Amino acid sequence: MQSTLEPLEGNKVKLSVEVGSAEFDQAVDAAARKLAREVRMPGFRPGKVPRRVLEARMGHGALRQEALRESLPEFYASAVREHEVDVIAAPDIDITAGEEEGDVRFDAVVEVRPSVQIPGYAGLQVTVVPPAATDEEIDRQIDRLRANGATLEDVSRPARDGDVLTINLGMTPSEGGVSGEPNELTDVSYTVGSEEFGVPDLDVQLQGARAGDIIKFTTEISPERSMSFQVLVKAVRAQVLPDLTDEWAGEETEFDTVSELREDTRKRIAAVKRVQAVLQLREKALEALAELVTDDAPAALVDAEVERRLHDLGHRLEAQGATIDQYLQATEQEPSAFVEELRLAAVPSVKADLALRALADAEAIEVTEEELDDEIARLAERVEQSPAELRRNLVSRDQMPAVRSDLRKGKALAWLMEHVDVVDPEGQPIDRAELEAPSASGSGESRPQDDMPSEGEGDS
Repeated sequence: MQSTLEPLEGNKVKLSVEVGSAEFDQAVDAAARKLAREVRMPGFRPGKVPRRVLEARMGHGALRQEALRESLPEFYASAVREHEVDVIAAPDIDITAGEEEGDVRFDAVVEVRPSVQIPGYAGLQVTVVPPAATDEEIDRQIDRLRANGATLEDVSRPARDGDVLTINLGMTPSEGGVSGEPNELTDVSYTVGSEEFGVPDLDVQLQGARAGDIIKFTTEISPERSMSFQVLVKAVRAQVLPDLTDEWAGEETEFDTVSELREDTRKRIAAVKRVQAVLQLREKALEALAELVTDDAPAALVDAEVERRLHDLGHRLEAQGATIDQYLQATEQEPSAFVEELRLAAVPSVKADLALRALADAEAIEVTEEELDDEIARLAERVEQSPAELRRNLVSRDQMPAVRSDLRKGKALAWLMEHVDVVDPEGQPIDRAELEAPSASGSGESRPQDDMPSEGEGDS
């Protein structure tokens, strides 16, 4: 087999493939052997029907057409591998010679992954929330601990968030202008700001209420349905927290002093915020890089990303005993609107994928064989196979290029996160050391794994 590659306009190339008659005759033999296993003819055991008998029964042309149908995808795939074409869609194949006899020639026009430009990628800036814990955050966390031993006392002032109210809550549904049967809950304890009843506007209405107040309001649930509420506030009580003393700390926490408790709380909050900051850095760096891509995202890649997201959602729902149809019904979404929402979300993901590939090219980022071996070992452990067995499977399914591509994009993302300028919301630079976990903290923190954008069809 011989093949040539010709670039075309847009993101397409033309592969011209020629298969000599002798080589194609082997494909005809293979097609005959396959048919021999499938047909039943008197006087012959299954799989033992000779090619000449099949040709006599089917006709030479029909057997050759079967061979073309069976073998052309493999000849095309061989040409794709030979020229390292990164295809992203199914090819349009045109047989130009050999349908009846002789050498076989065909052209395959196929869309390939485009190369994009990312001007200014070396000067990107992203904003993240600093990982340091503030005094206000430490106070709030400690107050939550103190709330476990809080007492309640009646107050005459207006109610505010955190106050516990005793209320009677009356509810009357209405649909199409017709009121339904009312329902009432009596002597209910409700914490203002908790939203624990799930009643829209309830917390807003209770702000500023005093004992003895009667509050009436109506909430629209849908264009045809509404709910009227009447709330009698019977009591307003405030939480009284225990004094913040070393004695309290020693009795209610694992620390002897308030100072020790505050320091541990500071470290814990900082650890959580550090993880959040790194995730913010990753997400915003990718967003900023993707925004440099001005080309339209190829429809084939967007479609593939939508399919991947639908597949992932289906698997997650299946694990919960549900289906996508049930999910759409529960969330009151139309299928077409839901798919369009997925498509809109897929576009920046596709652009981020293209941009990372462009960054890897610009910075000459490559994957070593040792890195590839390490990745295969990691994947093998996850799927409970030996590295050698997994490698054989990946090679047989032609997925090694995708594994290498994932690693290369991962290295490009790591380069990006190391080189973007990181600032706080006020525009002040953030020391990168603040984003790294202390080397001997003993806190057991783990760094988040970087999930790469999904691979499209035919990665290389």
